[in-house]
Amino acid sequence: MWKYFLMKVTFLGTGTSQGIPIIGSTHEVCLSKDLKDKRLRSSIMLEWDSYRYVIDCGPDFRQQMLRENIAHIDGIIFTHEHADHTAGLDDIRPFCHKIGDMPIYVPERIADNLQMRFHYIFTKENRYPGAPSVSMQYVYNQPFVLSEKELIPVEYYHGKILIFGYRIDNFAYITDFKRITDIEKEKLRQLDVLILSALRITSHPTHLNLEEALAFIEDIRPKKTFLTHISHKLGFHATVEKDLPSNVFLAYDGLKINV
Repeated sequence: MWKYFLMKVTFLGTGTSQGIPIIGSTHEVCLSKDLKDKRLRSSIMLEWDSYRYVIDCGPDFRQQMLRENIAHIDGIIFTHEHADHTAGLDDIRPFCHKIGDMPIYVPERIADNLQMRFHYIFTKENRYPGAPSVSMQYVYNQPFVLSEKELIPVEYYHGKILIFGYRIDNFAYITDFKRITDIEKEKLRQLDVLILSALRITSHPTHLNLEEALAFIEDIRPKKTFLTHISHKLGFHATVEKDLPSNVFLAYDGLKINV
């Protein structure tokens, strides 16, 4: 049976696939001195009771774990297979050396992709001695219990592909989002806190822009929303945030909230 525990959410990264600054870019946001304009690839860490889980494990995972001084995690929950959400999987090795197989929770559709790209992690034969090891748990579009909390997958479209966000209690994490069916949208009603992607000002074929994100927030009406998966084309953190509605905030790397 799932239980209610106060949950701490840490924004490990709030940037889009290239992060901010982009390598070699002279865009004014990439040159900003404001630390809130420096964004690693998007991921969050969830902590409740004595448990700690990460949603997505991108190429900045090692740096994020070092920054937050994390000595253990209990598992990794994946939204989808894109590299900015999965490319850090090799860096779970120090955790595996302590606990053995790392539990990873993946939509079944992306399992083949991970096994192809990280064959040496999943193979049972002729394993390299230092390779990380995982225990793969398939996630379907139905609630499941994880360390005494109920997680509700929320299925939506990122361009043409279907991926999962997650609702836990009255909190939801929805990133790489473009459109959603009415049935799945109902899972996002009556939220205290929503984390939602908002890529940039102009439109994009696979992500919400700021205008679309604000319209979606107005539709489902969470009490508070934090925007993430942000590109340099959204603008300076300080400039954008001052023009947002009073209950909408730009997330930034290292931000911690309680829900």
